[in-house]
Amino acid sequence: MRAMRCTRVIPALPLGLALAVLSPAAGAGTVPAAGPAAPDAPVPTIGRVWPVGVRPTVLRGWEPPASRYGRGHRGVDLAAPAGTPVRAVATGRVSFAGRVAGKGTVSVELRDSGVPPLRTTYQPVRPSVAKGAVVEAGAVVGTVEPAGSHCAATCVHWGLLRGPTYLDPLSLLPPELLRRPPSRLLPVLGVPPPEA
Repeated sequence: MRAMRCTRVIPALPLGLALAVLSPAAGAGTVPAAGPAAPDAPVPTIGRVWPVGVRPTVLRGWEPPASRYGRGHRGVDLAAPAGTPVRAVATGRVSFAGRVAGKGTVSVELRDSGVPPLRTTYQPVRPSVAKGAVVEAGAVVGTVEPAGSHCAATCVHWGLLRGPTYLDPLSLLPPELLRRPPSRLLPVLGVPPPEA
């Protein structure tokens, strides 16, 4: 009698879910649920800087999935050319620095962010820090890689998780960082004043 070979097909995880599986908070071999944050777990506004630049263009915003494998966008995409320094938005400890699905990734567990603690993720990033390193808000954790972005132009995908739950990373930033600076009037030189 001939033995039959059985192959089990395992669906590919979205990149964000793969990051959650890498989290020490996720149980071994489990696939975490994704979805909007519970109302009783607000996100503290502990961010002190943008991950890239001073006020980068948001190419695509956060779109929470309706279910664990549902469609959505589990973070925000920020315009940034290759080689741009990527900074930790808040103080924390690097929980992962390496490659996920071929993309350079850095994940930082944020200090004083509740239980379970919040984690930010940045990709595609060439890490300049190692797992376990303590980073302050604004510290460079890597640089934008020239390839691996899912945007039409080079960008950084910035994610935020509490345990297995995806949250809007922009909620970390205080209003003064989210607002555009006020317009400033500058003197006009060499133009005659209007006639009365």
